Amino acid sequence: MHSSPKFWAVIPAAGIGSRFGSETPKQYLTLLDKTILEHTIEKFLACEWIEKVVVALRQDDPFWPSLSVANHHRVLTVLGGGERADSVLSGLNALQNIAGPDDWALVHDAARPCVTKAQLSAMKAALEADAVGGIMAQSASDTIKIASANTNTHSVAAIESTIDRNRVWLAQTPQMFRVSTLQSALTDALKNGQAVTDEASAIELANLTVKLFPGSRNNIKVTLPEDLALAEAILRLE
Repeated sequence: MHSSPKFWAVIPAAGIGSRFGSETPKQYLTLLDKTILEHTIEKFLACEWIEKVVVALRQDDPFWPSLSVANHHRVLTVLGGGERADSVLSGLNALQNIAGPDDWALVHDAARPCVTKAQLSAMKAALEADAVGGIMAQSASDTIKIASANTNTHSVAAIESTIDRNRVWLAQTPQMFRVSTLQSALTDALKNGQAVTDEASAIELANLTVKLFPGSRNNIKVTLPEDLALAEAILRLE
């Protein structure tokens, strides 16, 4: 008889948050007397069905040792890489000898601290019978415009077209896939020099179908300074 698949969390936390504009990596900024990363990790530790939380860190990270979760028995650290995909793959490789190929990996942004235990449990229940897995995402409510050229949030651009928002979903995390499937998809994508912006994109490149699990608007990612106040307000509501 085969044992039931286990669940593991992988949190890439080797980034420096260049868009945020802080000398301190954004995952180590403080929210309600804890770092963003501590809030994030604790959400997964609160789920008794998560075996371990694998955190990918940059080399000689000076902030990690002082965190309350640094020595937790269910937290495992690995050396991250230059890009998100490298860090996630490092985390998956660390599971090689302790996770089964059909076990699940829930990959979550270090700077997305407002996901809740209830949301994580609901996602697990919705996807654990699926052959491939899926991602937490939010359906678009605003009208979606395509710019005529590459731009950024501080530039004025012309509109090229408007697309049907009813088919648009905004990707969040966790992104939940079988350990061996995701490991293979990321390895192949990186080897072939293909752009991998999230785990789902690697799975899509492997010609597998990814499910969309409806998340919450409160599951925000701290990307810009103004996101801090919003994240704090959301955490106060929990």
